[in-house]
Amino acid sequence: MLVVQRIREEKPKVIESLKKRNWSDDQIGIIDQILNLDDKRKELQTKNDADLSSVNGLSKQIGEKMKSGLRDEAEALKSQVAELKTTISTTEEEMKSVNSQLTDALLTVPNITHESVAAGSTEEDNEVVKDWSDQMPDLGETAQPHWELASKYNLIDFELGVKITGSGFPVFVGKGAKLERALINFFLDEAEKAGYLEYMPPLIVNEDSARGTGQLPDKEGQMYYIEKDDFYLIPTAEVPLTNIYRNVILKHDDFPKKATGYTPCFRREAGSYGADVKGLNRVHQFDKIEIVRVEKPENSYAALEEMVIHIEGLLTKLELPYRILRLCGGDITFASALTYDFEVFSAAQKKWLEVSSVSNFETFQSNRLKLRYKDENGKSRLAHTLNGSALALARIVASILENHQTEEGIKIPAALIPYTKFEIIN
Repeated sequence: MLVVQRIREEKPKVIESLKKRNWSDDQIGIIDQILNLDDKRKELQTKNDADLSSVNGLSKQIGEKMKSGLRDEAEALKSQVAELKTTISTTEEEMKSVNSQLTDALLTVPNITHESVAAGSTEEDNEVVKDWSDQMPDLGETAQPHWELASKYNLIDFELGVKITGSGFPVFVGKGAKLERALINFFLDEAEKAGYLEYMPPLIVNEDSARGTGQLPDKEGQMYYIEKDDFYLIPTAEVPLTNIYRNVILKHDDFPKKATGYTPCFRREAGSYGADVKGLNRVHQFDKIEIVRVEKPENSYAALEEMVIHIEGLLTKLELPYRILRLCGGDITFASALTYDFEVFSAAQKKWLEVSSVSNFETFQSNRLKLRYKDENGKSRLAHTLNGSALALARIVASILENHQTEEGIKIPAALIPYTKFEIIN
């Protein structure tokens, strides 16, 4: 959530960012509404403070009048105090209403994008910052997509998932399950080497946690909701891991905070259809390792680059062709200031599959989370939060099956063999 003072001080920048996100002039009108509500809030606060001060002053006079035996004058002052208290009560109710309206309005405004984010309408407008298209594997016309390979080698049973739950809930079997588990352990070990502290968080969060990281109200329709208990299944480990620091005040020498965790993730993927949803391309439950960082503002973009390098290293060790995109204003997420997407080339489908997003949220999440730190001068400041997929398993498995298929079987990348305990699937 944006800080009102920042909106006031950087209004042209906020409007430019919203235009990058393809907001209309009518939508951008919310900015003036926010500033007007904030002006009203300040006006009411000033009036209320003045009335409270008057009550304190009159109460002191009442005491003095009573001591001096001037009871009638004291009673007159008491009447004034009673009237002021009625006014104060009315003002406070109005303040509550204005504050509620202001908060609701602020929750609808996305983060200010970083200056490097380009305007654009769709994913086609994203900027490719690294590309290995000239090194794509050519497996010929006989290359099979991962769902056919999964069936051929009995690695994933999609129909069984439909029977047990429904479409989009695959069942990993035998060496398919071992490959999944090997990837989880590999990614966690690599995160630990990079200094991330491992957590095993809950898979269900409350409304405050979902709101703190920006899933609510923006992505409410994409999450599975447990109505009876007012809980949500997590769409990513970003939510519980980042909420570790909700309502926390860090010391200036506590940084960086680096957390990682493996969790299954649950997404309704409402509205998805067509060829893109086949196999593991788009599922409702998938495994993912997340990396989360909390940084001082001056260090957050260097941290973002470190995270990008970390994810690149994982894909290189898995011997997968990949590219990196800087998301445009029309494709970047609601809470992000800058996002890099990693895509792996699907050799059989001849298309790119997104396997990771790494983002800097600056103070957008920390303002919601009330995540602050004391700087060297003891001043309270909002920290910056970042997160990235390192990595999302479903499409990584699909990419390994497709890119490493041979006539003999599916070869396991060398970095994974110590985890799988086998070199080939055949």
